[in-house]
Amino acid sequence: MNLRASATAIVAVLGVLMNQNIFASDSEEWNFEITPYFLAAGLDGKIGLQDATTDVDMSFSDIWDQLDAGFMGMFSARKGRWTLGFEAVYFKLSGVGSTSVSRDGWLTSLDVNGALELTSEMSIYSGTVAYRVLEDKTQLDVLGALRYTDLEAELEVSIDGAFTGVFTTRPFSGARKAKGSKSWTDAVVGLRVIQPVSDEVDLVGYVDVGGSDDSTTWQAIAGVNWEFKEDYTAKFGYRVLDWDYDDGDFKWDMQSAGLYAGLGIAF
Repeated sequence: MNLRASATAIVAVLGVLMNQNIFASDSEEWNFEITPYFLAAGLDGKIGLQDATTDVDMSFSDIWDQLDAGFMGMFSARKGRWTLGFEAVYFKLSGVGSTSVSRDGWLTSLDVNGALELTSEMSIYSGTVAYRVLEDKTQLDVLGALRYTDLEAELEVSIDGAFTGVFTTRPFSGARKAKGSKSWTDAVVGLRVIQPVSDEVDLVGYVDVGGSDDSTTWQAIAGVNWEFKEDYTAKFGYRVLDWDYDDGDFKWDMQSAGLYAGLGIAF
């Protein structure tokens, strides 16, 4: 799904809603919530910089050991059936190890088992507009969003391996670095369903899908919200966020998946 198609879908969905003249009344007040949260997720996929590609398979404990800095938080504003949301995620990893790297070139390839270190710095910002199409015991929101990803990565390889060509194979040893940075914006559409199971506890399901000219992305969340005290809601669940970005000299084919826990503070 390219950026134009995704954006058109978002405009179409929101346009239909607005043409139905179902905005909240002016008498309803805005309700706000801020939610700092913690995501215990791993990373699994491939990173490609220039002509070097490496596999990444990191558990949460691996990421925690290599985490230099991190921040995750969400803000939402709701009036009637409409909700505006903003999410920010930032983390920096350094010294991430890997034992495989490949390099493709004209009539040759390089496959090695050696020492590789990855340093990456990533920021994700998402802005969302959602409308509640079902306001019953079960609540259903349709939404459109823009997800901005900014990524810097550096690979440092110290290896002993072999060049494999059309007619020959010869040993290779040495070191090299590859560094790159990219930013892109994905337009996404999605659904969110909320199923209360008591006055204090809700089950939450969420899914979105979209992309841009060089990427596709999707996300899924299954969680539980527990309002244990007025204006304070504990949030727990499992979240998967998948990217597939490739513009030729930079590749980020990665999936982040794991448990999350957060505290929603209403005001």
